[in-house]
Order: sequence, then structure tokens, then C-alpha cells
Amino acid sequence: MKNTAFLLLLMASISMVNAQTDIKYPVVSAQVSFKSVTELPVKQYDRKVTYGDDPLQYGLLWLPPEKSKQPFIVMIHGGCWLNAFNVNHTFAMATALAQRGFPVWSLEYRRTGDAGGGWPGSFQDIQLALSKVELLHEHQVNTDEIILIGHSAGGHLALLAASELTDIKLKKTIGLAAITDISRYALGTNSCQQATPQFMGGMPHEVPTAYQQASLIYRQLPESTILMQGDHDEIVPVLQAQLADTKTVMVDAAGHFDWIHPGTPAFKALLNQITGSNDNLSQ
Repeated sequence: MKNTAFLLLLMASISMVNAQTDIKYPVVSAQVSFKSVTELPVKQYDRKVTYGDDPLQYGLLWLPPEKSKQPFIVMIHGGCWLNAFNVNHTFAMATALAQRGFPVWSLEYRRTGDAGGGWPGSFQDIQLALSKVELLHEHQVNTDEIILIGHSAGGHLALLAASELTDIKLKKTIGLAAITDISRYALGTNSCQQATPQFMGGMPHEVPTAYQQASLIYRQLPESTILMQGDHDEIVPVLQAQLADTKTVMVDAAGHFDWIHPGTPAFKALLNQITGSNDNLSQ
């Protein structure tokens, strides 16, 4: 009996140590694959917070190990707006940011292939989520300073949302390999570009009004908007990172998925933009 109790106590102690131990992401070279991102170790999210009635209208919340004064990060995942790609591939990124003291709410939303997904439903989900950030107060998250980050198609949605926000002020909006000129993007030949008409409900000449509404080139973005782009991105062309009145940060040799892998130079560059530092942050 005593041996059993001792073993249970030992196992609980080991579990607690593991839960408190940071994951160390090794430094890797640029141009990582999507598969390598999905295979990274991660920490389980702390809360699932729903922002709407649809089963896909929720965000996963990672909290820092200790109470922090860092800004609150709202993250929007990419995946060509398709429901084949879900929020799970942000887990490593969210884990790494939380370990550095940032509360992170990574949003799921309806995408192409989901009832209500596509244009404009996917965008409306992001708008709805941002209108409900006060839900995070229940989990001791300070939402006075918010950094909105979106990757790829998620960057497109994040930037659109930032252009229309009136109720909350964003400290920064960061588009990572974001799609900004969706009409131009829809004319491309890679798999993500070919998924664009599915999202939009047609080609630009077929639904021109929808494309105009969904394009960032016709929008006024906050002054604090930053576009980050790798010059070896084979999914989102460099031209998409050129918008008037925004700051563009180019990262040499970075590929499309480098932004969401915590071991890459691109992720280090992202951390520098989040913190406002030009220092080399350790991985």
C-alpha cells in the first residue's frame, strides 16, 4: 500500500515537472515544410473559448506559465481558406509565444467546405471573434493591448478585420505571408491560388464586387500594420507584401511555413517585431 502511494506521488511529481518544463525548439534552417511544423512537440491549450453558436466558432487559449504584462495575441491560421487545414498547425507557434509570456488565442473559423464558410462567412467569423474578446477576461487575460497575427489566408482575414475594427484598438497587426490582392492571387496556378475561386464563389471577372470587398488594396489599414514576407515563398508571391502605408519586413531565404515554426530565423524576426526589439532573441 505504501509502495503504491509512493509511486502515485512520484508519477504526479514527474507530471508536474513535465507540465512546467518549457519546450525547447531547436534552431533550423529556412524553408521548412508544413509536415515538419505539424510534427513539432506542443503544449496542450489551457482553455477552449467559444465565440459563436457554430461548432467551428471557437478559439484555443494558451496562457503563460506565470502572470505576464505582455500583450494579448489573437492568431488566425492559414490553409488556403480550406477546411482541410485546421487550427492545429498553430499549436507549436502558440506554445512558443506563451512560453515567452504572451497569452495566445488561436481562432478556428468556418472555411471553404464548411456550411457558412467561404466568402464572406469566414471573414464574418473573425469579426465576430474579435467582437467577443471580453470573453477572455474570465480567464484573467488583459485585452487592453492586442496584437493580431494572421498567416497566409489567415493573414488576409486578419488584415481585413483590422481595417474595419472600431470597438477595440490593436497595438499591432502582423500579416505573415498574407494574401492582400486577392484578385491577382486568384489568377495564379499553385494549389492555394487555385483554391481562391472556391473561397470567393467564382473568378474575379465573375464576382467582381466580392473581390473588391475582399481585397486589401482598397482598404485603409491601421498605421501599426506590418507585413512580413520571405523571399523564397512559393505559395504567396512577394508582390502580395506590398501595400501602401504599411511596413514591410522581408526575411532572406524564408519560405511560406517558416513563420509558424519556432526554430526558424523568420520566427525570430517575428518575435523582434512583436516585442519591438532588434536584438537576436534566443530560440
